[in-house]
Amino acid sequence: MVWDVVVVGAGPAGSAAARACAEEGLKTLCIEEHGTIGYPVQCAGLLSASAFTECDVSKRSVTNEVSGARMVSGLGGELLFDAGVTKAYVVDRALLDREMAERAADAGAEFRLKTSACGINGTSLLTRGVCGREEIPFRLLIAADGPRSSVARMLGLRRPETYLAGVQAEVPCAIDPRYVELHPNASPDFFGWVIPVSATRARVGLCAREHAKEYFDRFIARYGGNSLHLASGVIPLGVMPQTYGRRALIVGDAAGFAKPTSGGGVYTGVRSAKHAAAVAAACMARGAFDDGSLRDYERRWKEDFGRELDIGMKALHMRQKMTPEEIDRLCRALNDPDLIETIVKHGDMDRPGTLLKRLALKPALARAMGILFASGVRQILTG
Repeated sequence: MVWDVVVVGAGPAGSAAARACAEEGLKTLCIEEHGTIGYPVQCAGLLSASAFTECDVSKRSVTNEVSGARMVSGLGGELLFDAGVTKAYVVDRALLDREMAERAADAGAEFRLKTSACGINGTSLLTRGVCGREEIPFRLLIAADGPRSSVARMLGLRRPETYLAGVQAEVPCAIDPRYVELHPNASPDFFGWVIPVSATRARVGLCAREHAKEYFDRFIARYGGNSLHLASGVIPLGVMPQTYGRRALIVGDAAGFAKPTSGGGVYTGVRSAKHAAAVAAACMARGAFDDGSLRDYERRWKEDFGRELDIGMKALHMRQKMTPEEIDRLCRALNDPDLIETIVKHGDMDRPGTLLKRLALKPALARAMGILFASGVRQILTG
């Protein structure tokens, strides 16, 4: 049997791709190297409202809803903003992933667990796993196999430019369940977070390029030593130079679509999966799978969220040059009623460009942070 589409990886991006392909009437197979979908958990489990909507699932996996955030510099500067409505969902990622796979299976996609890709021979995917070694013929591949994508390596495609190591533990603590806490000085490369699972439990974590465990140990010491669950993972930052080629489309974290401003990859992963499915259906209808036909996938995702990823990467580089004292000054500067109103009105976890543009035009921020900072923000938006 020749499959129209073989999807590698059954995370949110993979299941979304499998579901969308099956709904297009394509014979779709999704393989997953692990024996259980959703494990191991390698995600903070905080989804923007838009990302959760894109997943198109029930609220069965939701453990909490948050409406705002508290930014804590650690040097005295703090900022609190509350939109008054749900802006993000805290989810059980294992349940979310499984429900997305169930929806894909209901649409007609077939799943094969404990099966990993180990090679590509022309238009056949070589796998090994519970059924031994197999050769699976395909017309098109969709690689949704995460930051270290084996499919992208097999195809010789260049990888994302930066990788961050993430460490997170779930701990018992008293916390206001309405707010996520952001601690930018917990890591020199990114930030730390405290995500309320409930009023008595939180997920505490951070990301860093190097020495993540050392930074994490110092950060979590504030919350006691009782860890209910420890998880680690890798976040790719910087989109790979080409996200298609040789009958394959690369989606989600495998392509480097994690947002540089937050590390989240579900929104862009699911959006890219849907674009990949649309291109797969068009290619199947024409019977054309050359790189020229696949290039439309890259055009689609770039028009959708490419500029936001570019803005986010520039903002991350700017943040990494800031000292702890400058970040503290930024927290204090943002703690202004007019600026907070702007953040609440225009803040978007998935598309930060609009908010950055609005803030760059605020004289109060320029006065507090200096002309160089303001011009740097403007350069991010226009460069």
